[in-house]
Amino acid sequence: MILRRATGTDKSVKERKGLKRKFAAYAGLTLGLILTAGLFAGCGKKDTAESGNVDVDLSIFAAKSLNSVMDEICAAYTKEHPNVNFQNNYDSSGTLMAQIKEGVKCNIFVSAGVAQMDELQNGYEAGSVVDDTRVDLLNNQVCLVTYKNSGTAVTSFADISKAKNMALADGTVPVGQYTRVALVNSKMVEGDASKPQDISDSDISKALGGLEINSCANVGAVASAVAEGANEIGTVYYSDTFGYENQLDIIEKLPNSLTGDVIYPIAALKGDNTTADELEAAKEFIAYLQTDEAMSVFEKYHFTVNE
Repeated sequence: MILRRATGTDKSVKERKGLKRKFAAYAGLTLGLILTAGLFAGCGKKDTAESGNVDVDLSIFAAKSLNSVMDEICAAYTKEHPNVNFQNNYDSSGTLMAQIKEGVKCNIFVSAGVAQMDELQNGYEAGSVVDDTRVDLLNNQVCLVTYKNSGTAVTSFADISKAKNMALADGTVPVGQYTRVALVNSKMVEGDASKPQDISDSDISKALGGLEINSCANVGAVASAVAEGANEIGTVYYSDTFGYENQLDIIEKLPNSLTGDVIYPIAALKGDNTTADELEAAKEFIAYLQTDEAMSVFEKYHFTVNE
């Protein structure tokens, strides 16, 4: 006869062994989950620390003529730098400058005229142009345009008085200023070419035999007014004809000898509420805009690289 110690029934022994196996399994699973979570958490922290990427909102104030091309470039940049989010504001450079001086937050300013950037660089209460960030980025050219099949008698800038009406950006808008300079330099209108903002629409209309002037707030409004046939002729930048190939005809590209150089300066701005991360991101984006990759997009939209 085989004697067995009274340690319980066979069934109770099996139950205890089963519980031990289940406990070991649960313990192993829990440990694995803890280790896995720690691994992923560690990887995330390491990536953030090494890359230094911090979510940044950049506010760009850019001339209206840059609307389409800047949107395309910003979208491409965000794909490579998902931490950078752009908040773009497009209008005439004069309007944008006034908003900046009033204290509206702007990290990067791109003007269609040198005068507006110069005025900010001379100092304003709400902030300042960041040293060593200003660059003359692009060139453009003023064009006299009409709508397709307009039948206009105007064949050059010299005979714009033959038109019934003209869309013209006002004197605070760079393209309006360049046009006024060209009118003075062509001896078609009297005035001081160094102060084109002082030459009024009525001065121009009178000098051109009563030509009706439709004063526009920015160059985009001029392009739309002519493309839609609301005005017979108008002056825009060459870049503004991009996308309007089926609606606009270029009568003449005005030489720089009449308008002066059409230069687009860019600079980073800072105010009391500008963070160090925003300033660094702004500098990096300005540097990117000067790369071959970005310049190829600008050239597609009829801008030229400033040499």
